[in-house]
Amino acid sequence: MENIAWMAWTLPTAIFFVMLALTLGVMTWLGVAYPEAERVGILRIPTTRGDRLFISLILAAVIHLLWIAFAGTDPLLTLPIGEGVEISSLWLATLISLVSAVAIFRTV
Repeated sequence: MENIAWMAWTLPTAIFFVMLALTLGVMTWLGVAYPEAERVGILRIPTTRGDRLFISLILAAVIHLLWIAFAGTDPLLTLPIGEGVEISSLWLATLISLVSAVAIFRTV
């Protein structure tokens, strides 16, 4: 593990990569179990589930970068667990990203 210590593996980083892997696994399973034809939404271009996932992931990255630039990462509160677990304001950006992903999958 010492040779990857520079990567700063933290619990949020691990959660991110696990969730990304689960999302890709579910999308693969959906593609095999329920094949989909392209559909045209509000962008007026044909998109598939994978296209909408890609758009959602890019938008989530932009939302998080803008959140960090304008709102910062200050903690919202500290939970009295152990030495104190801080809840970052980035969770609000994550919530906004999830809502936007649902909107993209429904309308694009």
